[in-house]
Amino acid sequence: MAAWFEMRFSFLLVHFLVLVGLTCAGNFSIDYDNNTFLKDGKPFRYVSGSIHYSRVHPFYWKDRLNKMRIGGLNAVQIYVPWNVHELSPGKFTFSGASDLPQFLTLAKESDLVVLVRLGPYICGEWEFGGFPAWLLTENKDMILRTSDPSYISFVDKWYTALLTTLKPYLYDNGGPVVMVQIENEYGSYFACDSDYLKFLYHKVRRVLGDSVIIYTTDGDGDGYLKCGTIQGAYATVDFGPTQSPLGNFKSQRDFEPKGPLVNSEFYTGWLDHWGQPHSHYDWVNVAKSLDLILELGANINMYMYEGGTNFGYMNGANDPPYMPVPTSYDYDAPLNESGDITVKYYAFRDIISKYYSLPSDPITPNTPKGKYGPQQMIFMSTVQDALSILCPEGPTMSTYPLSMEEVKHYYGFILYRHKLKSAVTNSSLVTDGVRDRGYVMVDQLPQGMLYREDTTEVKVTGSAGQYLDIFVENTARVGFSTAMNFMRKGLIYNVTLGGEMVTGWEIYPIHLENMQHVKASRSSPKLSSSGNLATPSIYGGKVNFGATKDPPMDTFLDMRPWAKGQAFVNDFNLGRYWPQEGPQVTLYVPAPVFSTTGTNQLFVLELEYSPCSRTNDTVCTVNLTDIPYIDAKPAGRNIEAESRGAWRKHNVH
Repeated sequence: MAAWFEMRFSFLLVHFLVLVGLTCAGNFSIDYDNNTFLKDGKPFRYVSGSIHYSRVHPFYWKDRLNKMRIGGLNAVQIYVPWNVHELSPGKFTFSGASDLPQFLTLAKESDLVVLVRLGPYICGEWEFGGFPAWLLTENKDMILRTSDPSYISFVDKWYTALLTTLKPYLYDNGGPVVMVQIENEYGSYFACDSDYLKFLYHKVRRVLGDSVIIYTTDGDGDGYLKCGTIQGAYATVDFGPTQSPLGNFKSQRDFEPKGPLVNSEFYTGWLDHWGQPHSHYDWVNVAKSLDLILELGANINMYMYEGGTNFGYMNGANDPPYMPVPTSYDYDAPLNESGDITVKYYAFRDIISKYYSLPSDPITPNTPKGKYGPQQMIFMSTVQDALSILCPEGPTMSTYPLSMEEVKHYYGFILYRHKLKSAVTNSSLVTDGVRDRGYVMVDQLPQGMLYREDTTEVKVTGSAGQYLDIFVENTARVGFSTAMNFMRKGLIYNVTLGGEMVTGWEIYPIHLENMQHVKASRSSPKLSSSGNLATPSIYGGKVNFGATKDPPMDTFLDMRPWAKGQAFVNDFNLGRYWPQEGPQVTLYVPAPVFSTTGTNQLFVLELEYSPCSRTNDTVCTVNLTDIPYIDAKPAGRNIEAESRGAWRKHNVH
């Protein structure tokens, strides 16, 4: 009898859950005759902002989504970067920092619908445009973003994993996802392969069904939409601040005579490149343009609403010319890199309030920032002296150099080593195959630096039996243009020394995540004759929070006057620093990367020189500050009161 009651209860529970699911489900569609979307049968216009879950620590997803909702948004738009979900062929992950289901759940809890940009190509100034670099190992000759059979076979498997994960979160199934985008600005790509777009479209239809809205996004010109659209997918456009938005929407109307107007990327700011000034869009002009677009009744997605951070090695690059993007993806957005409210946030919120009632909740306060001051950093080891830890698998032996993709090591750093067969004096080492920066050493003494096709020769002096090392940094794969198809990294061409081909290489993939296991040595980095380069070396130190007993707060790592390198807190890769080049000076350190119970360690790989390598000291310092510097002057004083005051002083209504 007990078993019968248990079985009966299970049946009733399942029946109840099904009924609840059905009542929670909704309907989202396009009313072409009335030029609007319909949400549960009622006209709906979305006011959306872009946030990339891969650029925000998962601990802060809820905070950012709440700020977006309170800012007047009713939708968010996200990219799905393939390369954070399929780290190696056939091994998919949707957990931790890649927990897309959790992000979608939090979006629904924040009363935001979600526009999902599926890719497989996303651009977004993200490493390799979101493609996993292992594609280049599987078939170096495949043509990306086309119906190339090799490429399509991998896309098919990825889409199957992604779409089956996404399906329960569709609006029709009670989730927040109302629209999905295939590809991204495909009309700007050389291939113009309609068979490829048809494959993506029909794959989405087969897995997600006929009710979900599929859309495309292209620039606001008929030439872009000609190759970027496909029958069945709703065509949208993107453009930045404008004083005549109706003219910008003309190209959409040429391809979609009826239906809602949609700007899928309204640029609130712009990206940065190393060595160039920090981009800035005047908030008054952007706010006025937002007002004009909303006045038309158009749907809008603001790109970006929060830019976030290219943690680790995930910054992208543009080409031509080759220009890598910094670690910060602040984008001069309404929420800055660390999620703080800016003047644009208040300006946009006030504009939106002209058209919709704002949530009654108070604006979420900014996260507190910690100023922990100078931190001692001890020299631990040169890269070469730590090879047993940084490359535990040992070297790959090869007659000629092999690219990173050929040794299946895709990000960060790699060491190429050759034992000199005879003495050389001021001999020319020549190659145009370094991708991207190569530090040349003999017996760990720096000889000079190679950089892509720009600096291809270094004078070398050494004795027979000494090691000639070329330590190469992959500074990012291009995420835009046809150059994506030629993105090998490391040492991709042969090397000559004194006019003779160099053969016989030991190739060491470098695993910087092992830095925390490097022990302090008695050696020291060697300094070049010019004093501008020291042996690439590892430094480490315990984070000192001072006398406070409060939990660690968000903070910013100021590496001045260090030169260039990679920084970690514990096992978390903060990203690249390069204060000598700018515009970014500080690295954002989210509080959750600190341990609240144990010791916290800071590690850096310095590629060029540290403050103490020039003085022969074993201890030098870095600084943990509460103000970010991403344009060589304070950029983070976006305190709510200051921002609100600035907006009210120059109200654009």
